[in-house]
Amino acid sequence: MTRASEREQAHIQRRTTLVSIAVAGALVAIKLGVGLATHSLGLVSAGIESSGDVIAAVLTFFAVRLAGRPADRGHPYGHRRAENLGALGESAILLAGALFVGVEAISHLSAGAAPPHIRWYQFAVIGLALALDLSRTRVSLAAARRYDSPALRSNAFHFGADMAGSLAVLAGLLAVDSGFRQGDAVAALLVAALILLAALRLISTNANVLMDHSPEEARALAERAIDGLGVDIELSRLRLRESAGRYFADVVVSVPPGQAVVEGHGAADMIEAAVERALPGSDVVVHVEPRRRGLDLRDRVLAIALAEPLVKEAHDITIFEQDGSASVSLHLKFPSDLDLGSAHEVAERVEREIRARPQVADVQTHLEPLEQPLHAHRADGRADGEVMREVGRLVRERTGHDPQLVKLLCTDVGRVLFLTLEVGAGKSLSDAHALAGELEEELRLHIANIAEVVVHTEP
Repeated sequence: MTRASEREQAHIQRRTTLVSIAVAGALVAIKLGVGLATHSLGLVSAGIESSGDVIAAVLTFFAVRLAGRPADRGHPYGHRRAENLGALGESAILLAGALFVGVEAISHLSAGAAPPHIRWYQFAVIGLALALDLSRTRVSLAAARRYDSPALRSNAFHFGADMAGSLAVLAGLLAVDSGFRQGDAVAALLVAALILLAALRLISTNANVLMDHSPEEARALAERAIDGLGVDIELSRLRLRESAGRYFADVVVSVPPGQAVVEGHGAADMIEAAVERALPGSDVVVHVEPRRRGLDLRDRVLAIALAEPLVKEAHDITIFEQDGSASVSLHLKFPSDLDLGSAHEVAERVEREIRARPQVADVQTHLEPLEQPLHAHRADGRADGEVMREVGRLVRERTGHDPQLVKLLCTDVGRVLFLTLEVGAGKSLSDAHALAGELEEELRLHIANIAEVVVHTEP
């Protein structure tokens, strides 16, 4: 969410709350004044409920203002949970109002108190209250849905309870007018029950948020989004917390152990994007670690080798299976300035860890220094020209056509040959690799001073 949209959201929330305060204040004066004048407990209880609305709306106003502040050093997740605290404050006011009205209603019923005087302006006040409550409920609900604001949502419930209470008071006054003397007290008791239900619902919703209850629906959406990224990404842990409609996700995933750091970072980016699509506006932190479960023996060997910080590469992993057991060989590359003793200690640890795997009988490691950059220059001169022609001849004999690319570099350790071949789309990868290996051996036999041959095959 951009700063401009956040400012617009805060402005609309404040405006909605100020309108609620003004309307609630007017209703308090009208309901209490008419209720006291006509001795109607129902209208007095509705006025008390609306006075709670004024206090609650003021709390919401300050909660929304505080929640609109950006995150800071002391509040890295922002201040949005101030809205949930404000909603709990409103719930406490509702509970107090329900208790007061309930006690008074029961007292009137048990004492057989006199019914209120029925006047036409009582019905006019209730009609006005219903119209205003309906308007306030619709406005607050629309703003709460648009900005996912718990404080505005609690206001909407408040106003809905007011509307239901006004209907109960209307029914009670009509009952009194029809001859049922306790109709007004019964209506007041019903208003108290409605207030109590609204308060309990608000307490449950906002207490769950403040207690970091993980929303099941949001969690399911996030898990489906991550699962949809493919089998290479395995969800290990998902912690989800919600603050005023915004989600904060802490995700731990495992990826194949041979995956490069840049690939792991790319996987993290994909996870962040997927969760944000499922839960718009969420803040996602992803930790990527090598997979430890569900690996075949080769991947497990690779994971064990790369877990050692000094092992920079592990390659040529070969598994020899015989009589239900396996022998493993692999090449380990270390920093070129590392002494043999240190490299040997690391290799011993790797071998012990691999040998601890079921069915692994023995392990053999080959230790290599990590290659350093070599100074090279392009080949020139008649001798190198003859080398290029000899390469072309050998390739034609093997494949029947010229190589696509031949590049010869001269280094201090000898010639380096880059060769690109077309082997045909029908060839398997194994066949192409075998052809490249045979050609490499033949080139080394026929061309002097060859240090390295790199053959790239294309369909």
